[in-house]
Amino acid sequence: MSKEEFFLSENEKFQLIEIARSTIRSYILTGQFSHIDKSKLSKSLLMECGCFVSLHKKGSLRGCIGRFTSNDSLYEIVQKMAISSATQDNRFPNVELDELDEIEIEISVLTPLIKIISIDEITMGKHGIYIKKGSLSGTFLPQVAIETGWTKEEFLGHCSKNKVGIGWNGWKDAEIFIFKALVFSEQ
Repeated sequence: MSKEEFFLSENEKFQLIEIARSTIRSYILTGQFSHIDKSKLSKSLLMECGCFVSLHKKGSLRGCIGRFTSNDSLYEIVQKMAISSATQDNRFPNVELDELDEIEIEISVLTPLIKIISIDEITMGKHGIYIKKGSLSGTFLPQVAIETGWTKEEFLGHCSKNKVGIGWNGWKDAEIFIFKALVFSEQ
């Protein structure tokens, strides 16, 4: 099965959300990852791929970190990104145990990056973007286009300016990649 055709059952999605939540709780309490019995996981959860874990509190972003690729299995990268989102997103203070019940977890499992030649190849709401210029890079997940209601040029401009740091029109002479995400949350 290719990552482009990646599919997760509702049970597998539930398992990943539970893995993320139990890992964050365990890490806050003990500084350790929660133990996962790999023998009880499906082949999909053992597949190597990238993902982002986003945390929301009362509808507002509370943390979001991910990787496009990984040599870790999906459940392992979910654990690592859940902890990173809760404790290493420098835009926010670390998640505290007393607020964990108010936090909603969203997971985005990613397809491989595809370099594009024209922005006409971007389908808003379907594709995320990764913009790279020299050593600078930044990304927006596909759901950002839906949540903000931006035009394609605004999507690219905000990513260029606010995520990559190359100015509003910096995307025009940068490398642009697209990807898809299988996005699911506790709701």
